[in-house]
Amino acid sequence: MIRVAMLSFWHVHARDYAKQVISHPETEIVAVWDELPDRGQAEAAKLGVPFYAQLKDLLAQPEIDAVIVDTPTNLHHEVMIAAAHAGKHIFTEKVVAATLQEANEILAAVADAGVSLVVSLPRLYASYTQAIQTILDRNLLGSLTLVRTRLSHNGAIATPDHPQGWLPAHFFNREQCGGGALIDLGCHPMYLARLFLGLPESVSASFGYVTGREVEDNAVVTLRYPDGALGIVEAGFVNRFSPFTIEIHGTEGSLFFGTPDEEIILRSSLVGGDNGERWHQQTELPAELPSAFQQWVQHIQQGTRATENIAAALDLTRLMEAANLSAQSNRPVRIEDLHS
Repeated sequence: MIRVAMLSFWHVHARDYAKQVISHPETEIVAVWDELPDRGQAEAAKLGVPFYAQLKDLLAQPEIDAVIVDTPTNLHHEVMIAAAHAGKHIFTEKVVAATLQEANEILAAVADAGVSLVVSLPRLYASYTQAIQTILDRNLLGSLTLVRTRLSHNGAIATPDHPQGWLPAHFFNREQCGGGALIDLGCHPMYLARLFLGLPESVSASFGYVTGREVEDNAVVTLRYPDGALGIVEAGFVNRFSPFTIEIHGTEGSLFFGTPDEEIILRSSLVGGDNGERWHQQTELPAELPSAFQQWVQHIQQGTRATENIAAALDLTRLMEAANLSAQSNRPVRIEDLHS
């Protein structure tokens, strides 16, 4: 049995991860720490486990094998390095860190300690992602020219029950989050664009402030590639009915997913023997891969490293830092210019 401690309930997904621990036959929650003691004590009481007011005291417990990190983003560096030094395996909410330098320091501590780290990048393992990647691997769209990925919801929009929106107020705190809609919700379309197109040469970002918060609630990022291909990543907290969208175009065909139905629509000169005369629907998708949490448990048990997950997470931080710098400076930012 892998004995897990929950480190903070700051993030809206923290309770979801706690449920995953409880439901997995080989993991259990044994402790809680939170940077807000009242919140941590309340969550520990619900779970029936001890609460530790000091992180160092929790990490000193030999019976704790692993931790799940759901702290504010600006605490990831401190918390994950401390956990690695204590020999605890780490599962963390994205992003690893808001800057490439901090992310590299975390990964170095993890490597030195020999512990297993997995980052929650769930859409990498979704069935639609596997189906799309198979199409791209078969080169059925030809050379890719444009990828557009979009994810948005209405978390910042006022409702009768939530006059400030249903997202927690701290999700609009620049210091804690390192940004707004892009670094939270936009992580998902960003790592998918990176999966389909690879790491770009440069990044340009434009942020909107529809509800007047200190962080963006509306974002568009353009990824530029040396071969002329473009990636467009969109995220927002101010759209009530915006579907999750993947749109991919190449020299021989185009693909859509989620506009609005969760099915893949493909038209290509290389599919169906009709020279691209019609659209083809792919409604049956392959099974999902094991979730990030399930993969983490397997890596702990097998003593292995989540190489692809960590590489994707590190590139995600690169792209988020470049986008934030671009929006601040109103200019493109080259990936190679980031301080590592």
